[in-house]
Amino acid sequence: MVNIRNNQEASGAVINERPQPHSLEAERAVLAAMLREPRPCIDMVTEQLGTADAFYSHIHREVFKAVDALYNQSDLGVDLISVAHQLTKNGTLEDIGGEIFLAELYNSIATTANLESWCDIVREFFILRNMINVCSEALLKCYDDSINAKELIDRIESDLFEVRNVTSRSDIVTLKETLGETFRNIQALIDGKIEIGIPTGLPDLDKMIGGMKPGEMFVLGARPSIGKTSLALNLIRNIAVQTSKPRSVALFSLEMTSEQIARRLICTEARIPESRFFDGSFKNNEMSKLTQAVNVLQKAKIFIDPTGGLTIAELRAKARRLKMMHDIEFIVIDYLQLMKADGRAESRQQEVAEISSGIKKLAKELNIPILVLAQLNREVEKTAGASARPRLSHLRESGSIEQDADIVSFLHRDRDEAKSISLEQDQAGVDAELILEKNRNGQTGVVKMKFFPSRMEFVNVKYTADDRPVSDA
Repeated sequence: MVNIRNNQEASGAVINERPQPHSLEAERAVLAAMLREPRPCIDMVTEQLGTADAFYSHIHREVFKAVDALYNQSDLGVDLISVAHQLTKNGTLEDIGGEIFLAELYNSIATTANLESWCDIVREFFILRNMINVCSEALLKCYDDSINAKELIDRIESDLFEVRNVTSRSDIVTLKETLGETFRNIQALIDGKIEIGIPTGLPDLDKMIGGMKPGEMFVLGARPSIGKTSLALNLIRNIAVQTSKPRSVALFSLEMTSEQIARRLICTEARIPESRFFDGSFKNNEMSKLTQAVNVLQKAKIFIDPTGGLTIAELRAKARRLKMMHDIEFIVIDYLQLMKADGRAESRQQEVAEISSGIKKLAKELNIPILVLAQLNREVEKTAGASARPRLSHLRESGSIEQDADIVSFLHRDRDEAKSISLEQDQAGVDAELILEKNRNGQTGVVKMKFFPSRMEFVNVKYTADDRPVSDA
C-alpha cells in the first residue's frame, strides 16, 4: 500500500526546500462547492477524490472531514452552521480560522459549474505528492542493510503501481441504480456487441466459460508430453493474432527458451512440422508459408520471459511493468511447479500454496485473466493406467491450486497413442479432451478436440473444417 502521510505539509513536504505540488485555490474551490450545493457536489468530490488526504492543506483536510461526516449522517444537513458545529466537536474550528474562514471559503466561488475540473487539479497534485513520498521512502530504505534488494524492488513497484490508481474507488450502488446499465449490457451481449471475456479460439470452451475473464485464474493441468504447452501456445496465438480484436499477451516460460517458443509458434501458424527443419525433409515451396507465418506473428503483441526459477515477487514486478508499458490483457505461466515462493516455506506444499495464491492476487490486481499450466502427480497413472482421466485430486503438490483457481481444466488423451502416431493419424488428428472439472462462474464438462502432433495444434472437433482445416503435411 502507498504510504500516504496525514500531515503532508510537515512530512517531507520540502525536498531541497521546495514545497510539494499543490493548488490551494483548487482545493478551496472544491470545498466551497461542497458547502454551496452539498448533495450533487459532495457526491462528485467523494467519487473523484475519495479521501481527505487528497488535500494538501491540513486546514482543508479538516473541513473535508467535517463536511463528509455531516453528509453521511442522514438526519443532518450541510451548511455553514452545521459544519462549524462539527468542527467544534472535532476540536479543530479555531485551528482552521474559525467561522470567518468558513464564510470566506463559502464566498470564494461564484458557481460550481467547474467542480469536475477543480477535482482533476486536486487529484493530479495528490498523485504527484504520493509519487514523491514513495520515491523518498524508497531512497531511505535503500540505505537499510537489513532489507533484501529484491523484496525492496517488489515493494517499490507495488507502491508505484498503486499510485496510478490511488483515487480509483469501487463504489457501492443500489440494485435500482445498476439495473438500467445491466440490462443494456445484457442486450449488447445478446446482440454480440460486447464480450464477457477474451475469446480463446476454441468455440466450445468459450461457450462454457464465457472467454478468459478479467481477474480470473485458469489452471490447465496435464501429465508430461500430453501437449499442455502446445495448447497454451495455441491460445496465445488465437488471442494475439486470430481474434477480431488482437490482444497483448505475456508468456512466462520457465521450461523453454524464447527461440523454442518462437519456432513452435511459427510452425503452428505455417502448419509445417518442426521436424522438417532437422530431418532434411523441408521443401523449398514451404518457405513461402514460413515467411507468411513470420509476417503474421510480427504484428502480434506477444511478450516472452524465459526466466527459469521465477519467484512470485519477480512475476509480480515483471507483470506490473508489462501492464503499465504495454497494457497486456492476458498472461500465461508455464508452469506453476517450476516457480519459487518469495521466502523459505516449511514444505513444498506450502510453497506451492503461496505461489498459487500470489498468482490469483496478481490476476485481481491487474484485472486480467491468467492461465497457469500445472503438472499432475503420478497417481493418475498408478491408479488407473496410462489412459486414466485426470481429476482434481491429481493436481501435483497442493490442493490450494484447486482452491485459488476460478477454473480448473485437464488436457487428456490416450498415453499409449501419444507415444507412437502414424502419418495417417497425424493428418486425421488424435482425439483429445479438455475436461473442465471446476468452473466457479459457469458449467463444467468436456470440450472435444483434435490434436495434430506434427504442427502442435489443438482444434475443436466440430469446428476443424471451418477454423483450421487439416493440412496436407
